Amino acid sequence: MFKTVKKFMPDHQQKQLKKYERITEDVNAREEGLQTLTDDELKEKSHDLRYRVQEGASIEDVTAEAFALVREAAHRVLGMRPFDVQLFGGIAISQGDIAEMGTGEGKTLVAALPSYLRALEGKGVHVITVNDYLAKRDFETIGQVHEFLGLTVGLNYAQLAPEGKQEAYNADITYGVGSEFGFDYLRDNMATSASERVQRPFHYAIIDEIDSVLIDEAKTPLVIAGKTIVHPNLYYVCARMARSFKEDKDYSYDRIARSVNLTDQGITKVERAFGIDNLYDLDHHVLYHFVLQALRAKVMFHKDVDYIIDEGAIKLVDMFTGRIMEGRSLGEGLHQAIEAKEDLEITQENKTQATITVQNYFRMYPTLSGMTGTAKTEEEEMQQLYGMDVIQIPPNRLRIREDHEDVVFSTVDQKYRAVAEKVKTLHKKGQPVIVGTASIIQSETVATYLDGAEIPYELLNAKSVENEVQLISLAGQKEQVTIATNMAGRGTDIMLGEGVAELGGLFILGTERHDSRRIDNQLKGRSGRQGDPGETQLYISLEDDMVQRFSREDIEDLYPSLEMDDDGVVKNKEAKIIIDKAQEMSEQGNFSIREYNLKLDNVIYDQRKVIYEWRDKVMASDDPLSLWIESLTSATDKLITEHTPEDDVPENWHLDQLKETLSVMVPVMSEYTFAGVEEAKDIHRTTHEALDRYLEILDPLKEKSGVQAQARKVLLSVIDAYWLKQLEDMAKLKEGINLRSYGQEDPLRTYNKEGFELFTRMYDQIERDASMYLARILRPLTSVTKGVKNHA
Repeated sequence: MFKTVKKFMPDHQQKQLKKYERITEDVNAREEGLQTLTDDELKEKSHDLRYRVQEGASIEDVTAEAFALVREAAHRVLGMRPFDVQLFGGIAISQGDIAEMGTGEGKTLVAALPSYLRALEGKGVHVITVNDYLAKRDFETIGQVHEFLGLTVGLNYAQLAPEGKQEAYNADITYGVGSEFGFDYLRDNMATSASERVQRPFHYAIIDEIDSVLIDEAKTPLVIAGKTIVHPNLYYVCARMARSFKEDKDYSYDRIARSVNLTDQGITKVERAFGIDNLYDLDHHVLYHFVLQALRAKVMFHKDVDYIIDEGAIKLVDMFTGRIMEGRSLGEGLHQAIEAKEDLEITQENKTQATITVQNYFRMYPTLSGMTGTAKTEEEEMQQLYGMDVIQIPPNRLRIREDHEDVVFSTVDQKYRAVAEKVKTLHKKGQPVIVGTASIIQSETVATYLDGAEIPYELLNAKSVENEVQLISLAGQKEQVTIATNMAGRGTDIMLGEGVAELGGLFILGTERHDSRRIDNQLKGRSGRQGDPGETQLYISLEDDMVQRFSREDIEDLYPSLEMDDDGVVKNKEAKIIIDKAQEMSEQGNFSIREYNLKLDNVIYDQRKVIYEWRDKVMASDDPLSLWIESLTSATDKLITEHTPEDDVPENWHLDQLKETLSVMVPVMSEYTFAGVEEAKDIHRTTHEALDRYLEILDPLKEKSGVQAQARKVLLSVIDAYWLKQLEDMAKLKEGINLRSYGQEDPLRTYNKEGFELFTRMYDQIERDASMYLARILRPLTSVTKGVKNHA
């Protein structure tokens, strides 16, 4: 069977599979011997294997032995024996690659193999799932196998107390949702003492539905925010103004880049409404920000597509999984702009305190791996950003699902009528069908058409998520009709009911192309599991959002020569070519946005790395006062350089102001004078003499724990205060950076350059403010003699 499948695979894939076959043969050869062991003897073997790895045995050397142990343990504990192809998947994952395995191939059990193997290193393994339900399920089921073999297993979730999180992270294997791991990382880097931290250094992670986590969810950064004062009236006024704006007159909307900008006419309208001369004047940057967010809320965010209203609150919808993103809100006042648009009560605005993109969080793991049913179309991105190859694992049983050709209709109404007719035929026959939709509003539209045809159905979208597992598990039963929004990562196998296989298996009826082929493939992948029969087909219209967004002009050119049958089915071959092109443009556009946003975030990432390393150093040090002295020395040198510019004559230097500032930072400086100096090096020499004397006075204070605690507290508080301001400044810089392209500037290069300037200025301010602040606190503890010395 493998030979048949491998014929269609590239050479490098075939080489990998041959390597996996050799390891699997080794695993199989050990199976009979392990079956004769008692449970205790099996555990003892696991203990010995762990000892060998931690004494220096390589992971590659023990892979077969470790996998054989897990296979036997899984059979004893769960009654499940991993197939050979599941071992293939486990090997790919253990080596830091992505195993692409179809729905129903048992990816959950696959993860048990590499997670055990890499846990033997004793540095911790993180198993990432897409929701809390799956994390808890895997922890409770697969966790039993690991515990049987003597490992500890932890579950990390949002409501867990810090002590519980520390215990979960100290376990050999930790299960949880990716975003919560990211938030814990950010919170750890806001801690004021090492004991408050919960994570240990990153080692190895396995991500289930890896394409969903690293690609689909990567558009929304992880943000920890604090509440700040809001201006509800201004939000409402700007929302009313945005309602009056007309596209191409008052604003332009780039549908591919998903960005909006005011036109000259729109700017004039705002200026007249608020009685100001220039909206872009720095005095009006807050107003500009509010107007722009109101415009984004109107144009880019749609009710029951991007968000729902639940009990008077805006709740964001993950467009790729159809789930509510609990606890997530949009920053920079955008969430409040949507509330004003919907005439809801304005909640407190979130002010960013810490942030990181999903991509940059996971790139911190020395080894990253994952599994999914659909990643091959995104392999280039996975290789570029994470260095992971996508290895297509052969199915345990050959797929016999029939994927029918797409049907294209002229109008949306014709399409939905045809969907209802097709579902009616399938329902009458008894064949179960899942009608896949791309949004809540679309799922409810389909439901209306099925109501008209008097077809019973179950509706699964973000509004019915609490019934998700039950609804999906029943979707393969006879006569069952399920309308589902984005089937990705549902995590529940759809078992065929009695007699369903004879009817053709589960029928997947997609109602439009998604933004990427990968999401279409995820939907289709719900049918035909483990060699089951099944059918799939997509119904598309020329009025669908994606088609119109990317190929509107091509469609308009096609209309004069459009050929249709009586049901509105388009016969022109060019229609499918245009739709394929639109989807390709959508994929490229989404990749470009992710790539661009990542490049922007890389600027912040580098800054964050410096700040977090600084914080780590302060928290870990037994002598933070010496770290403060380093900052004090650096700050005095920079201050002198600022006040003694080389391109100015000494007569113009503001030495009185310089000495006054230095005297705050170095109190003994008041005894020295710069009278008669003619060169900057003399000022540096004099200042360093004063500084050396001051440090002698401070030296005994290093033994005082209270002083060291104060030094640590001052350094951390000043670093944190300025880092928050830096994040705010970078957000403002990012908001207006694309406008620079109108001035023939490269936005990315400008953002990099100006971001670096902001960071350098912030770094200098941290050193200076910390120096002044702590010097004031220490002043009563230092004895400074009177009298002035001339060291010119």
